[in-house]
Amino acid sequence: MIETLVWIAVALLAVGVYLSWTAGRLDRLHTRIDAARAALDAQLVRRSAVALEVATSGVLDPAASIVLYEAAHAARQTEEDHREVAESELSQALRAVFEDPDQVEAVKEAPGGEEAAGELAAAVRRVPMARRFHNDAVRAARALRRHRKVRWFRLAGHAPFPLAFEMDDEPPAALADRPGS
Repeated sequence: MIETLVWIAVALLAVGVYLSWTAGRLDRLHTRIDAARAALDAQLVRRSAVALEVATSGVLDPAASIVLYEAAHAARQTEEDHREVAESELSQALRAVFEDPDQVEAVKEAPGGEEAAGELAAAVRRVPMARRFHNDAVRAARALRRHRKVRWFRLAGHAPFPLAFEMDDEPPAALADRPGS
């Protein structure tokens, strides 16, 4: 009888350790999502700031400046619920303005333009990477949260279900091919 109770206690202890390890893993994934989201937000803000700087520099034609300025301003000022759409519109505006490599050359020829073009190229290349890291972390957390043990024992606690950040982040070809930065 004592031996049976000892084996039951060992089994319960093993299950408890396993559930604790799983809860810790889930917590680390949620922390990773938070860090990746902060990095994504920083890259999105950087991209819109550089786009605003280029739009107000006077090196673009007035129509391109207005399109880029309005899209970048909307991306910075929008509410969180509509941010994916606003950021996608900024990506589309960047592609529309910089679809022609001559436009990039015009920016580079202006005083301080080489640096601005380099910053913009780096910003538009970093956004897809940051979004990919965020969405990979979300995918991993969702996969773990779908397991029965996580749902039955409520190992996720009150953490909200992680959501991916879906947006159009294709960079303009003229900027994506720039070396450096």
